[in-house]
Amino acid sequence: MSFRCVVVTPEEQLADLTVRQAVIPAHDGLMGILTDRAPILVKLGLGALTLDLDAGRQVYFIDGGVAQMKDNVLTIATTEATPAAKLTAQEAEAELARATAERANASIPIEVRERSVRRARAKLAMTRG
Repeated sequence: MSFRCVVVTPEEQLADLTVRQAVIPAHDGLMGILTDRAPILVKLGLGALTLDLDAGRQVYFIDGGVAQMKDNVLTIATTEATPAAKLTAQEAEAELARATAERANASIPIEVRERSVRRARAKLAMTRG
């Protein structure tokens, strides 16, 4: 059995796919979604969105937003969804270096600095496998 998954950002619709399973990065951990799941609305965190299709797997880096599953349609509305294939270790390492350097900048709120570090580490982890 499969269901429809739509991934949108403020700029574009990235995907409209038929999937067998989705694993979403909810704000409090990973959540698996299967066909005929009860309706749910969940706040997204950051990390890997994994979509299992009949023809393979697609993975995106997700940064916040919401996910809604209703009537066998999973809608992911996020501020960023980058295909994992477009992430590179070099760019993730550079982002981590910038984020780590921001830690010393007291004019930037600590929550913003720490989120930047978590975001860069999540991207780096996705490039490593």
